Amino acid sequence: MSSALLKIHNITMQFGGVTAIDSLSFSVKEGEIYGLIGPNGAGKTTIFNIITGNYQPTEGNVNFENEIITGTKPNIVVQKGIARTFQNIRLFKSMSVLDNILIGFHNQTHYTYLEAIFRLPRYFGHEKRIRAEAMAILDEFNLTKYANHKATDLSYGNQRKVEIARAVATKPSLLLLDEPAAGMNPIETADLSNIIHKIKRDFNLTILLIEHDMKFVNHMCDLVTVLDYGEKIFEGKPADAIVDEKVITAYLGDFTHA
Repeated sequence: MSSALLKIHNITMQFGGVTAIDSLSFSVKEGEIYGLIGPNGAGKTTIFNIITGNYQPTEGNVNFENEIITGTKPNIVVQKGIARTFQNIRLFKSMSVLDNILIGFHNQTHYTYLEAIFRLPRYFGHEKRIRAEAMAILDEFNLTKYANHKATDLSYGNQRKVEIARAVATKPSLLLLDEPAAGMNPIETADLSNIIHKIKRDFNLTILLIEHDMKFVNHMCDLVTVLDYGEKIFEGKPADAIVDEKVITAYLGDFTHA
């Protein structure tokens, strides 16, 4: 049985007098696709911000690969092997698709400043290698033909894939996806689902995702935690979540049509 890669232990997050997260605990095992779901305002993105070091929780801790990383700076969190995407796509608008992916390799530089200035062999060798790796990642996402296109000229669905591909380029062991299927049509959603399963296998990823599309969640996730106003109201299989009375109440009946 796989061990827990990520452990959220007794996390509470307060903003002034408002409790956004209330004593939340859950674990994500290595190799899982785990869903964090709930209505708008339930606290899901707040948990992502705590895991990635953007927020310091009021109480509790984040354990990643048996190390407490609570409050670690975001750039160090990336170096430790956690990458994320965002609800709103964040691409470098003036850059090509390939250049956006190459940004993901910025923590993997193995040449010195002087080697870069004087274009010494190690600089060229490294640049050639990461360029080849970036193209291989684009191939995983069926984006190779768009490599030299301006990223923001792509369709919404393909822009979303570029953002995920850039996160994969950081070589994470844990990938956090914040509403990856938001705004996609059914064909794009099905394509993304297949790609996520593929990259999970090919890059040996563990995935924690936030999503509102319950059909997508039911197809993708091994387990889910459901939040409502910062409290955990359910943990278990997606198929059981959609018939749970507390979950149905929290979603005001949305799950009955999922």
